[in-house]
Amino acid sequence: MYNIQLLNKIAKVGTNNFCADKYTVGEDVQNPDAIMVRSAVMHDMQFNPELKAIARAGAGVNNIPVDRCAEEGIVVFNTPGANANAVKELVVCGLMLASRDVIDGAAWAKNLVKTDDMDVAKQVEKGKSKFAGCEIAGKKLGVIGLGAIGALVANAANDMHMEVIGYDNYMTIDSAWRLSRKIEKAASLDEIFEKCDYITVHVPSTPETRGMFNAANIAKMKDGVRILNFSRADLAVADDIKAALQSGKIARYVTDFPTEETVNVPGIIAIPHLGASTEESEDNCAVMAAKELIEYLETGNIRNSVNYPDVSLPHTGDARICISHKNVPGVLNNITAIISSQGINVENMINKSKKDYAYTILEIGGPIPDNAAETIASMESVIRVNIIK
Repeated sequence: MYNIQLLNKIAKVGTNNFCADKYTVGEDVQNPDAIMVRSAVMHDMQFNPELKAIARAGAGVNNIPVDRCAEEGIVVFNTPGANANAVKELVVCGLMLASRDVIDGAAWAKNLVKTDDMDVAKQVEKGKSKFAGCEIAGKKLGVIGLGAIGALVANAANDMHMEVIGYDNYMTIDSAWRLSRKIEKAASLDEIFEKCDYITVHVPSTPETRGMFNAANIAKMKDGVRILNFSRADLAVADDIKAALQSGKIARYVTDFPTEETVNVPGIIAIPHLGASTEESEDNCAVMAAKELIEYLETGNIRNSVNYPDVSLPHTGDARICISHKNVPGVLNNITAIISSQGINVENMINKSKKDYAYTILEIGGPIPDNAAETIASMESVIRVNIIK
């Protein structure tokens, strides 16, 4: 039996994927083999030795100590693309909110009452001009990050007759296939900053991306630029955004990540992190996260990991040995030497690396000595050994 601990409420359409005769699933599960999480913060958690994997039902993994997990041989999964449509739809909404003063106008209309001199309809006609905005058709939109969400946003904006320029220094082949051929490719971020009337960002928070919306980069932008941040709060320097709003350099800043610095600020529309908050998105993420854990626990295959490489091998033998180890020279040779010395028959194998860490699957035909896992695990640079029969 495998134990799956839930740190948040996970949609049943996801947890129902775990067969009752193989898995125990719940919030009170002890000594889990795997954890499913949404927003719970895990940085201060101590992990039990049995824990092999953590699946985040969502894209961002800021709430998970990813590096520490890698050091302990715990594979961290996310669910890229499962909530992409939900976020895309809210970004489209954000484009409208950045262009038309719908929020202030609706708040003003909410307080209208009939007076002796004028009914509500006449008050609306008299006062609506102060909430006038602009149309997005014909405007230039810069999309920074063309992954699952960014590509959908770019295509949707193109369908609404915007001129779309995209930038992604790490665009995958899959992302390229998803992208409309009408999307112009920018050669640099500066090209996005200098050309676009609207800019939307869809990249993770990393040392390279944090603070990208700062005074220096804002100075390169068009006067009256409108910025949408549905990725992470720390991609923007709040004080620089506010200064640019006051000067008129930025016309509107829309963010799905409110902070103390960005709430109740004129020109900032702060949405309470609703990007993936749809029933469909939560279901999709839960199903994908559950399937990732099932495949890893039962076959050792890794798909959509953020700290280990994606590795997949058909399970055709009698058993398999799955090894998490440091990505350093000589480890694979040492592993195969031990396997050979113990008379283990390797029918197939695969090895891949991701930055400082690597993962090896050995497909075995015939028996595996009882001490094989312990012997391999004792090697320098080997982090964890799992044997799956």
